[in-house]
Amino acid sequence: MSAFPSPQAVQLSSPPPPPPPPPPFSKHLKCTAARGSCRPPLCSLISNPAISTSTAAVDKNHVIQRLCEKGELKRALRVLSQEPDPTQRTYELLILSCARQNSLCDGLCVHRHLLENGFDQDPFLATKLINMYSELDDIVNARKVFDEIHERTIYVWNALFRALALADHGPEVIDLYRRMNQVGIPSDRFTYSYVLKACVVSEGGLLLLKKGREIHAHILRHGYGGHVHIMTTLVDMYARFGCVKCAGIVFGEMPEKNVVSWSAMIACYAKNGMPCEALELFRKMMLETHDLLPNSVTMVSVLQACAALAALEQGRLIHGYVLRRGLDLILPVISALVTMYARCGKLDRAQQVFDKMDERDVVSWNSLISGYGVHGFGEKAIQVFKEMIISGISPSPISFISVLGACCHAGLVEDGKKLFDSMVREHRIFPSVEHYASMVDLLGRANRLDEAAKIIEEMRIEPGPKVWGSLLGSCRIHCNVELAERASARLFELEPMNAGNYVLLADIYAEAQMWDEVRRVKKLLEARRLQKVPGRSWIEVKRKIHSFASVDELNPHIEQLHALLLKLSMEMKEDGYVPQTKIVHYDLDLEEKERILLGHSEKLAVAFGLINSAEGETIRITKNLRLCEDCHSVTKFISKYTKREILVRDVNRFHCFKDGVCSCRDYW
Repeated sequence: MSAFPSPQAVQLSSPPPPPPPPPPFSKHLKCTAARGSCRPPLCSLISNPAISTSTAAVDKNHVIQRLCEKGELKRALRVLSQEPDPTQRTYELLILSCARQNSLCDGLCVHRHLLENGFDQDPFLATKLINMYSELDDIVNARKVFDEIHERTIYVWNALFRALALADHGPEVIDLYRRMNQVGIPSDRFTYSYVLKACVVSEGGLLLLKKGREIHAHILRHGYGGHVHIMTTLVDMYARFGCVKCAGIVFGEMPEKNVVSWSAMIACYAKNGMPCEALELFRKMMLETHDLLPNSVTMVSVLQACAALAALEQGRLIHGYVLRRGLDLILPVISALVTMYARCGKLDRAQQVFDKMDERDVVSWNSLISGYGVHGFGEKAIQVFKEMIISGISPSPISFISVLGACCHAGLVEDGKKLFDSMVREHRIFPSVEHYASMVDLLGRANRLDEAAKIIEEMRIEPGPKVWGSLLGSCRIHCNVELAERASARLFELEPMNAGNYVLLADIYAEAQMWDEVRRVKKLLEARRLQKVPGRSWIEVKRKIHSFASVDELNPHIEQLHALLLKLSMEMKEDGYVPQTKIVHYDLDLEEKERILLGHSEKLAVAFGLINSAEGETIRITKNLRLCEDCHSVTKFISKYTKREILVRDVNRFHCFKDGVCSCRDYW
């Protein structure tokens, strides 16, 4: 466990002195709902004489409790106004009823009664009140209940931790957890789960990861290392920050695993760019845990892994399993199926799955919009976007990212600008960094770089690396050195250890034949000990995933693949193919540069597919980087010579090669 802090060595730092106590809760207790959305508190209404008469000779606490259990909150509150001595159980059921019926005004009314009857220092009821306010999305009043209770049991602390974590107030949970340790309240399994969850759901970067490691040390020190729920939440926490190795260590050392644990680790791999590992772990789960059945969460992650690899055959098998298990009625699973088929190049099948859905949410629509977008069918993506709005589903921020991306891949600049302008004007969605990055990409790819730069200048939020990265990528397409230097300067400040930015700038200098600048950027890479992300491609053959790295000399098939590629290259040269050796930035002779080009991972994957698949069968490949110009040209030639349809999905979009033509129309 060297990857983790020592349990004995880690101590949470002392907190700053607590703020002065707020004024008494009763002075601030008020409904925070919009004016006119709540009726007057029911306790202020005139009592129903029939009820008064019928309950005169019986215990009114019993009547109130029975009414709450029957869901008659209004009548229960009327009776409450006649009861001078409500019990703890009565207040508990009233609080629960307010939460169930989603009535904040009635909850405030019950709370006022509780204060008037001297229950304001009851830790049990304080816990129930915090939970109620959390359910009603009123974190302000939940915090006030906590601040005014003098005897804070572990249950009171846990209730507030849970409420704040659900409201994405992660840093506040961490601060309170430190205070709780300082006053000597021992944590229980719920405490650790809620505090770790706060690290998972919040945006806090490396600071929250550090706190998460400290909490991990506390867990080990206090003997909770064998608790399955806590350790599963730890896996989630490390996955959230991309610490896949740490998550794997926690998962591997768990003495007991349930379906949630397996699902968490599969999701960790799927969401952190390790789809092969996700599918392998799922296979292991199915083989080793006969008493555990995958649930809908498991299947969503597995389908995401299939989509990432364009593993159509495995995706079809998973689809069959989903149908057998009756999981095809669960919206996230069906949405994942739509995405899987679209990302595997089967748009018609994705549309069929979507059409058969009895119910659709915004995620389902987004899956279809994104599917058409990555294939370059921008007009169709916009049409689906409009159909979604007509059907009564309001677009989400992700809807706009998907449809703007579709416009970008299809070069629909004016449509994209109109959609971007409609975000605030029609849908009250304020653009995020991702939306601005999409607009910069849209304009930049269309060689409207001045407009793209102007958008960045006029942004009301910090552009960040995504926006500057979009501009730099566009500069590479159109070889705009001046803007590229401006964008890269900002990127080197924001992401000094991202080798991809240096490589892009070197590509631009090479295109402009500025070789001194190319050497300067390479020296920067060497000085900072950065390495370019190696190109890697995947292909599914006979339901097995095969991986290829660029210039992969250790691959057992490398000689056979090179021989085939060399033969095809010679034939293509006779038909006009010219290797684009300019993209190889090494001081080598022409023949060696051509050899390096033939070793690109996507070419190796194509050759492997040609050798190991039936004649006429579609070849599907996924690549982790942008498809280079030479590979794009070669794959067009190969599709013509072999009469094969070749689908290549790179990091940006789909390329469908057929009869020597690509679906992107050389716009990518």
